[in-house]
Amino acid sequence: MKFLVIQTAFPGDVILASAVVEKLHEFHPTSQIDFLLRKGNESLFASHPFLKKVLIWDKRKNKYSEILRLLSEVRQEKYDYVINLHRFSSSGFITAFSGAKNKIGFDKNPFSFFFTEKYEHKIGNGIHETVRNQKLITKLTNEKSAKPKLYPSEKDFQKVSEYKTEKYVCIAPASVWFTKQWSAHKWAELINLIPIEQNVYLLGAPSDFSLCDEIKSSTVNHKSSIVNLSGNLSFLESAALMKDAEMNYVNDSAPLHLASSVNAPVTAVFCSTVPEFGFGPLSDKSFVAQTTENLPCRPCGLHGKSSCPEKHFNCAESINAQDVISLSLTK
Repeated sequence: MKFLVIQTAFPGDVILASAVVEKLHEFHPTSQIDFLLRKGNESLFASHPFLKKVLIWDKRKNKYSEILRLLSEVRQEKYDYVINLHRFSSSGFITAFSGAKNKIGFDKNPFSFFFTEKYEHKIGNGIHETVRNQKLITKLTNEKSAKPKLYPSEKDFQKVSEYKTEKYVCIAPASVWFTKQWSAHKWAELINLIPIEQNVYLLGAPSDFSLCDEIKSSTVNHKSSIVNLSGNLSFLESAALMKDAEMNYVNDSAPLHLASSVNAPVTAVFCSTVPEFGFGPLSDKSFVAQTTENLPCRPCGLHGKSSCPEKHFNCAESINAQDVISLSLTK
């Protein structure tokens, strides 16, 4: 059989979708599994052992011509199953006219009436996104859910080996959404509480370099090495570094799922969003830090916002750095 999995959203969504690949391979080990994603996320699967082909959608090109190009590529493959985890019209169009024998997706997709099977996607009931996704393939597998998994290569581990000579923690302080991002001064407070024998590595994209530098310059009480690695590591190199950290401190953002994908210890800070949406950590050693205040404005949205609608950002400011450290020291 030939499978195509579609998830063209942000990196975190693609990482969580890797659980579907794991599950399909477990039950159909000799089948071909391909993945369609947006350009920029393909490096996540650079060394993935279960994927034969990664189809790339360049969203910076002309939208309609690029969709038609992808549709042609998909139709040529003659898939038995197209499994669409994305809930928007562009991917729905490709799924609907893919020519696949079986077209499976969520009922929220505008093209779902063309699907052979469609399932409810409900957020807010505490069910994890990986479980929601795997409902689409229950008939092909079983009801037990797999975890997301990425495969950093030996080269990825070699790239970060120089940073592993002493104990260390990783911090990924940025997020695409402002209200998902713990404040810079809070991250600095956290670093000042980290034991001095542990080095600190700040992770992120090139665009996060200035934020990490701001945090680093504010940590005057921390005596160990603080290294700003923003923009210096790929997704898989970052995962390779996170895997052996004493702890990884992240927001409700892609680095959280990167840690889960290699079962790295992780403490996730939730500001405007809540774990009940279904995007919490899945590592064996994982913790969630969030405000203990009863804020009527929280959550203010599924994805967060560009600024605090109430102008106070208490969902982040009321999270105590000492409490976050204490959580992560739990055995």
